[in-house]
Amino acid sequence: MLEVSNVRVYDLKESIIACRNAMRIEPADYNNEEEFTKGLCRAVKLAKAGGGTGHSNFRTGIRVSFDLKYSQYITKQLQRYHFLDYVTSSSMMHSIAKMDFSKCSNKYVRLEVIMLMNELIIKYNNEPTYENYMELISNCPMGAELFVRVSTNYEQLATIYRQRKNHKLKEDWGAFCDFIKSLPYANELIICEDDNELQA
Repeated sequence: MLEVSNVRVYDLKESIIACRNAMRIEPADYNNEEEFTKGLCRAVKLAKAGGGTGHSNFRTGIRVSFDLKYSQYITKQLQRYHFLDYVTSSSMMHSIAKMDFSKCSNKYVRLEVIMLMNELIIKYNNEPTYENYMELISNCPMGAELFVRVSTNYEQLATIYRQRKNHKLKEDWGAFCDFIKSLPYANELIICEDDNELQA
């Protein structure tokens, strides 16, 4: 099932300070703790305005990178997010003939499917024809697990959280939403409730 590891957050402090730039006449001092405190207060208000208003754009500067282990059926759902970039990933096309499906399948893949995949791997490795490869790749279960390094930002994570927090694939998207909730200032800047009253 879905797992997140090796999380790194970049430019959190700088983006929070920069959220007040619209009201400035000269650049901010990013080393000033008072600037961060004032910026955080403003950032929380801007984040409550919600996505699509433009007020929360400062969140695009708070970049997050992480490793993601996931089942194939999540791929199409991940790809709908424009600012969730695959840095590099495992490749089913390149590695399927070396995989052990008893170790790289989620718990819902049936034993007979795992056994079939391992038989098809042996068949292909003994006779690496196009037909044997196509039989192998075409029968690969959606529960086969891949991994990827991902780069995104708080703005996109706010969209993902709103859209996936009650998703039918609760083990996978639930784990991803738990990861989002674990990020610095997640409650204030990502998970915050929409609030149409934006104060200066």
